[in-house]
Amino acid sequence: MKIPKLQIGSITVEIPIVQGGMGVRVSLSSLASAVANAGGIGTLSSIGLGDFVASLSEYERISREALELEIQKVKKMTAGPVAVNFMGALSNVNDLIVTAVAEGIKIIVFGAGLPTALPELVPDPAVNLVPIVSSARVAELILRVWDKRYGRTADGLILEGPLAGGHLGFSKAQLAQPQEFSLERILPGLLEVVKGYEDKHGRKIPVIAGGGIFDGRDIARMLRLGASGVQMATRFVCTVECDVSAEFKQAYLDAKEADIVIIDSPVGMPGRAIRNDFIKELEAKGKLPVMCPYRCLTACKADHANYCIAKVLLNSYLGDVDNGLIFCGQNAYRIDKIVTVKELMAELVSELEAL
Repeated sequence: MKIPKLQIGSITVEIPIVQGGMGVRVSLSSLASAVANAGGIGTLSSIGLGDFVASLSEYERISREALELEIQKVKKMTAGPVAVNFMGALSNVNDLIVTAVAEGIKIIVFGAGLPTALPELVPDPAVNLVPIVSSARVAELILRVWDKRYGRTADGLILEGPLAGGHLGFSKAQLAQPQEFSLERILPGLLEVVKGYEDKHGRKIPVIAGGGIFDGRDIARMLRLGASGVQMATRFVCTVECDVSAEFKQAYLDAKEADIVIIDSPVGMPGRAIRNDFIKELEAKGKLPVMCPYRCLTACKADHANYCIAKVLLNSYLGDVDNGLIFCGQNAYRIDKIVTVKELMAELVSELEAL
């Protein structure tokens, strides 16, 4: 098939692939720049970038300066488009968004929360606002509020299905029957909602489908269903340019399908991860010691949380996977080798063209 370009606002890329944002420190400047240089859109995660010890006393300032540094690094490595991903559950999310815009980022991706006031925080129309949604209903709410309050619409939407990694916008009951909420089922309804706002604002609102997208066949299926592009995250973990530890990548390579499970997160949402020693210990004890001076998550009540998610995600990034949480998508077990981003992108393009 002829591969369509992906356009978000004034930004156009040759390959309709957006690399998903992955925290803590999974998608940094090295990975995001490599994807942008290969013809897609790279994404930095804004979560957990600051020095863990220094953040004890000045969490917000340290987080802000760490994001500034990461953006400056990525801009030295690529002239291609790079987005920054934000979690609405972060206590300092507004400060981080303002920081990214001040540093020249032109694509803001917002998930794990409703960004109803985002256009007020980022009034510059040159900055593209892209909410992550899990249903047509949530998209309709966001688009209606933006249209009514600000006379503005989204520059794109990322639809994450139930097979995605990390935090998920579905209940455990819904995740138990993923076929009922598959991208194939929920994408048409979202496209119908989007059409009305496209007509009203006289512009295209690209829908980017994510969650379980693994190969060119998956990409082609989403494009044929009407998506403008796809978001892929899990496939990029086992690349040379991904900054996580070798142990983190090996956990992906060693994973079997049965190892990929749904867990409860202190964020207040279910998450998908590899069942390792940390998760087994958590299952056995129910609660692990938590000492949290950061208050990085608005939904996390440290006195009642069963573990500190920031600490265990950082452990895995650093290589202590036995005491860490390893987020992944449902198809992580299918990855069998480490490649460069350029090789992976070429493989996906080749598969897509061959269909």
